[in-house]
Amino acid sequence: MKYVVAIYHPLGYDGSKEDAAMHKAINDLNQEMVDAGVRYVVGGLGPVANARSIVKGNDGEITVYDGPYQETKELIGGFWILDVADEAEAVMWAKKASAACRVNVEIRDFYGTKSEHPSVKGTS
Repeated sequence: MKYVVAIYHPLGYDGSKEDAAMHKAINDLNQEMVDAGVRYVVGGLGPVANARSIVKGNDGEITVYDGPYQETKELIGGFWILDVADEAEAVMWAKKASAACRVNVEIRDFYGTKSEHPSVKGTS
């Protein structure tokens, strides 16, 4: 089963203030995930100042806005997609991610292909 572990940064998060110990903890966690064979994809996102939102209006018009789509206090700063046995294992890795990144994380099911989505299970 695949899960996304999303890393949440508070609005205004300044990644330049991350210290060497935090980077080491994240690198060590990445290596632990690789060694365990669970890391499917990993990625970090650029600063929210570079975000663009593409919004479809009720009239069908599509508009591009500077900044994130939603008004929020936290934004996704990075993520892992893990291929693990079950949700309990995903939670175990998410706890390690929260500790290494020093922020809140969220896990969700990840459907990498149409056949992985529960709405198409058992269909051909």
